[in-house]
Amino acid sequence: MQTVVKFPWLVSGLVGSLLLSAPARADVLQSWRFDARQNQLEIATDEGVQPTAQLIANPTRVVIDLPGIRLGRPKTSQMVGGTVQAVRTGQFNAQTARLVVELAPGYTVDPQQVKVQGSSFTHWTVQLPTPQPTAIATLPSNTPQAIATLAPPPDTFGGLVPAGQPLTWLQQRLASLRTSKYSSLRSGMAFLDMETGNYLNLNGDKVYATASIIKFPILIAFFQDVDAGKINLNETLTMTRDVVVGGSGEMQDLPVGSKFSALETVNKMITISDNTATNMIIKRMGGLQVLNQRFRSWGLEKTVIRNWLPDLGGTNTTTARELVHLLAMLDQQKLLSPKSQAQAIDILQRVKNRKLLPVGLGRGATIAHKTGDIGFLLGDAGIVVMPNGKHYLAAVLVESAYDDPAARDFIQDVSRIVYTYLDQAPRTASVSQLNP
Repeated sequence: MQTVVKFPWLVSGLVGSLLLSAPARADVLQSWRFDARQNQLEIATDEGVQPTAQLIANPTRVVIDLPGIRLGRPKTSQMVGGTVQAVRTGQFNAQTARLVVELAPGYTVDPQQVKVQGSSFTHWTVQLPTPQPTAIATLPSNTPQAIATLAPPPDTFGGLVPAGQPLTWLQQRLASLRTSKYSSLRSGMAFLDMETGNYLNLNGDKVYATASIIKFPILIAFFQDVDAGKINLNETLTMTRDVVVGGSGEMQDLPVGSKFSALETVNKMITISDNTATNMIIKRMGGLQVLNQRFRSWGLEKTVIRNWLPDLGGTNTTTARELVHLLAMLDQQKLLSPKSQAQAIDILQRVKNRKLLPVGLGRGATIAHKTGDIGFLLGDAGIVVMPNGKHYLAAVLVESAYDDPAARDFIQDVSRIVYTYLDQAPRTASVSQLNP
């Protein structure tokens, strides 16, 4: 089993392989790994990036630049051995991290055979051909030679939507909003146009605390158990002392032993974000690990519930992209029966907190969503339906100073910009160049 070792970042016991890791931070190089057996460099960032690569001579080296990414640590140089001498990392300039694969003296590669491919905009591989002696291969030019990069394939969210295009202009607009007006915030967001498959992923794979948004996947799991006959909506749940907690909700003020139907309890969990109701549902379903197993069965790897509510420390986690993926599965009826899907969406449409994504929507639009707020994390995720019938999925997660109103304003501004953009976009054509 491969083991990630932090500084000095050398993997012990893994022949011909080098693996480096860094703590997760926004817009930094999260990890890189060079496997000498396959001559392959793997790169992971928290922020989406479009690398550039080139072959440079004297000494011969493949240079990969990551615009908009900071190294987040001192520059490093790790020896590899064989035809690849070393892999180095450094900060090329204030906004660009650089990785260098330096070949052994007397060896080179054909830059046209080097493949830089993204599986997503946060995960890239650099595949080198077998280095050849310079006496056999064409001698490298002193002029840097560009290496082509292949963009990641369209994100179809597991085949739930047609293969669309990145919403390029919209992503640039929101990235500019983040760096100019809201530079103090750290955010991840994802949006998906369900008609075209066009999508936006801006730090959408970054892991954030869920706050009360974790109640959304719990809701889906609850209705799955209803469909399976494990839970009856009319059954009675008793509020025992062990589930009563503070924070949001009203059930905490009622006497221990109070009784509610399962349907009433799950309604309170979502519409008024009642923490005590949430704990009653978690207990009825069998606990945290039962839920985590369910989340994993849906393909959610970073959506994890580690603590009962209220999780004020932010240990329950998710990503904006995983929230959009779950919304897509709900929208496309992949997890629930038609009846349960309609009930779940109806509950989500009656969420009382209308201060985040709903503020940015046009007149006549509806949203089925769930919000979350634990002071340093504010978020909202939901299905937006426009008056013309077009609909899209949205998830925004924001870290800020405690109770900073800028986090609320940011989500409202993002919602307004996205809604305006998609409202005038064609239903089928690519809208990557649309500029409202």
